[in-house]
Amino acid sequence: MSLFDFIPHRKFPEYYEICRRTGVLRFLPAKQREYGDSYFMEEYMAQYKKSYYEDESNLRAMAKRRLANLAKLVPLTPQENVDPIVRKPFPNQTLLEIGSAAGFFLDEAKIAGFQTKGLELSPKEVEYSRNTLGLEVERRSVLSVEESEWKESFSVISAFFVIEHIQDIDGIWKRLQTWIRPGGFLYLAVPSSFGPSFETNPKEWFMTHPSDHFFDYSVHSLKKLLSILGFDVNYVRPMSYHSYRDLGLRGKLPEWLYRLYANQFAYGDTIELIARKRTH
Repeated sequence: MSLFDFIPHRKFPEYYEICRRTGVLRFLPAKQREYGDSYFMEEYMAQYKKSYYEDESNLRAMAKRRLANLAKLVPLTPQENVDPIVRKPFPNQTLLEIGSAAGFFLDEAKIAGFQTKGLELSPKEVEYSRNTLGLEVERRSVLSVEESEWKESFSVISAFFVIEHIQDIDGIWKRLQTWIRPGGFLYLAVPSSFGPSFETNPKEWFMTHPSDHFFDYSVHSLKKLLSILGFDVNYVRPMSYHSYRDLGLRGKLPEWLYRLYANQFAYGDTIELIARKRTH
């Protein structure tokens, strides 16, 4: 049985179906494409005006920030409660990154104590991860791994701007649910439909919507979906603040107040989210 029940979107039926259970949006014009070396490099260069490798220092800084967010949610052991200085946040814990690119996040996670594994489709990035960084990364699709193969194998699964590309939405979410151990964490970064672009300028949203994004999420739909799957959301924040994109009243707020609102309600065109799998 599917986790999702899609019906035509009330306002944009030519572009979207909406799930009646969760509010997840299915982008109807989406098309599958190949994710090789050229896709990865060209997309990154187009968005950030520099290559992925030229941006390594920023990407590693982001990885450390994300790991610090996780560390705040990991319970202290009795020894660590006595002497927090000795704390190592992730001893003997396992982390899978889906879409691990060249492996900068995985490498920082390994330094922090994780036993790491990555899945990546780009041959060049897999080669770099393995040969230069010494990481365990497989060149395969997440959907090529059976649900039962990695049942409750990981303390953390991360996927940064990946799940929206996956057409088999039931397949990816069932794997995420199955592979994370009770008490473990899911760390996502996704484009968000609850942000200034879609909320106040849908015409521009659809004009610039990536053709290979099959689904659009928001803090609201993710919370509903994750609750159904047995997770509680522990952390969610916008990844960017674009008040100038907001054509409504929020766009007229002072920048400090706009950011306060955005942080409080996870209002942004991109968001990060950490959810913990319940233990019962």
